Amino acid sequence: MPGGKGAKTKKVRRAETELFGASASAFILLAALTALFAVFPEYSLLAGALAIAVYAVICAVIYFPGRFRRLAAQDEETVSPYLGDIMTDVMTNISLPAAISTEGGIMIWNNTAFSELADSLGRRGRLRGSQLSSVLPVDFSEIASGGGDVRVTAEERVHEIESFRFRVNGRMFFMLIIHDVTDEESLRTRLFDEHPLIAHIQIDNLNELLQYEQGEYRDAGRDVDAILKDWAEESGAVIREYNASKYLMLFSERHLREFTARKFDVLDRVREVRVGAGLMPVTVSVGISTLGETLAECERASFAALNTALQRGGDQVVLQTEDGTEYYGGKTKTMQRRTKVLSRVIANELSALISQSGNVLIMGHRYPDFDSIGACIGAASLARRQGADVHIIIDGDDKDIAPCVEHVRRLPEYRASFVDEATALDMIRSDTLVIICDVNSSTHIIAPSVANSAPKIAVIDHHIKTPNTPKNVVLSYIEPQASSTCELISDMIEQICQTNGVTAAEADVMYAGILLDTKQLSRSTTARTFSAAMYLQSCGANPETALDFFRSGLEDFTSEARFESNVTIYRSEIAIAASSEPGEARDRVAAAKAADKLLTVKGVTAAFAAVRIDDTVHISARSSGSINVQLILERLGGGGHFDVAGAQMKGAPLDTALKMLKDAIDDYYRES
Repeated sequence: MPGGKGAKTKKVRRAETELFGASASAFILLAALTALFAVFPEYSLLAGALAIAVYAVICAVIYFPGRFRRLAAQDEETVSPYLGDIMTDVMTNISLPAAISTEGGIMIWNNTAFSELADSLGRRGRLRGSQLSSVLPVDFSEIASGGGDVRVTAEERVHEIESFRFRVNGRMFFMLIIHDVTDEESLRTRLFDEHPLIAHIQIDNLNELLQYEQGEYRDAGRDVDAILKDWAEESGAVIREYNASKYLMLFSERHLREFTARKFDVLDRVREVRVGAGLMPVTVSVGISTLGETLAECERASFAALNTALQRGGDQVVLQTEDGTEYYGGKTKTMQRRTKVLSRVIANELSALISQSGNVLIMGHRYPDFDSIGACIGAASLARRQGADVHIIIDGDDKDIAPCVEHVRRLPEYRASFVDEATALDMIRSDTLVIICDVNSSTHIIAPSVANSAPKIAVIDHHIKTPNTPKNVVLSYIEPQASSTCELISDMIEQICQTNGVTAAEADVMYAGILLDTKQLSRSTTARTFSAAMYLQSCGANPETALDFFRSGLEDFTSEARFESNVTIYRSEIAIAASSEPGEARDRVAAAKAADKLLTVKGVTAAFAAVRIDDTVHISARSSGSINVQLILERLGGGGHFDVAGAQMKGAPLDTALKMLKDAIDDYYRES
């Protein structure tokens, strides 16, 4: 072609000109060096080598780079006309289905493999101009959003759509490449299903069974062992008893879905085994966790889940997953399993922590009651005997505990002991120990900022363990079988203080705490409860003084009456009372007393009393022992015991809260 020939001639002329320039420059330099030879003949050899080097540099700098650039441009000009055809041919014939669509998901081009994919999915005919969703069940907005590869399932095959966006003349288009990842997905599912999990299993009430005839105990143990092994065999699991009443079970994760779907009915099967004249049911607790990358980490997490199940009272499964903690069971009232030995061990551990600390801060839950303030005073007494600098965090405006505070404030050691949250926050040092009494949920403690800043925390509580415990807990003593936290701390003081226990004023407040949570020693009591009460009396506790704390004024009496005038019976055995007017802080106590009184009504097995204070609905619950009110109120964010529980619903109108309460009761009945 003339044009091509002319272009070629120009390139040759340009190259010749550059070569001539390089040669001329080298010639001039060579002439100069020759003249130098005549003047200085002794440097002739050096000058010749220098001339050759200079010539090479001139050629490299002037001629060759330009030549290489022109050759590269010439190659690009030669290949460019064919590049589009090559790419089109490659995309048309590759084995991966590919298509180009508009921004609205309309296909304007597809390759042969995509047509074959459409045929296999039953979509025959012309594809261009149709929606991508007519071939694959996908919402194109997911692709257009740029959120990454999209997976869809069609005809039992899993496809992954990889997308690339580009613009042509201002319009947006998408290049779509389809990958069949069915085999990969199948392998991933198989690996997930076969992932090994560990379950820790323990018979809860073995010690209680020992009080019956040995032969009957052996029969019950053999029956439970057979039930657990049948359960393991049903799921292809391996189970081994590694200690008396303790088992370890290894199973595949796919069976976990079966267990949860049946709500771990193995608990019901074990509960059918009964011992003694009273037909006491045998119960087990199970801890399972899917957390942990290694088998060892999974085992430790499962053991921690078992401890949670035991601290919540037993007869239940605690399942820990990435989504949170789930609870199954908990249908029977727990048995007393605490011993004097355990109290002594915990007391010694707490004493060691106090001795290593520069100061000690003690607090209970929000809206404290006599058990909370009594436990704090008991812990303060224990800490002072270790020579610690102790302060108790309270709300100075709380009138409910004012009689108790004033009762002990007459003692010299308590005159400056009570501080508010802000003051306590300034007292935190690197060696501070914070003791939390009568609560183990970080959302219900009276000074959350202090707990969040504390370097080490000890928790002493008798409520069922919650998943949101405070951080930096170094000692946890949670015993739901105890009647009150004052009972736990009385046991601890008795074990390590052989002489000079608590003072009479301290004993009065702690005794009031036991009376409150046991309804004057008439509910949730055990031999340990009466033993703690007797110990406090030996320290000078006066029951009449303790009962004086419970005396209420006429306003409180009127508040209680408002609950009694608005009572409904739900499901023929549950009493629900609600205050007809917005309440004040003292109405929380009135609600608890109203729930207690409702249990005295014939035919009532559980009672709930609700009152709205500011923007929060407070619910108190009581049970005669046949209904687990703790499980009901856990659905509303609360907690407590089998037969004593509470909940706080912030921002909910009273009518809404009562409806949610009834829904939670319905859920409890369905699961039971």
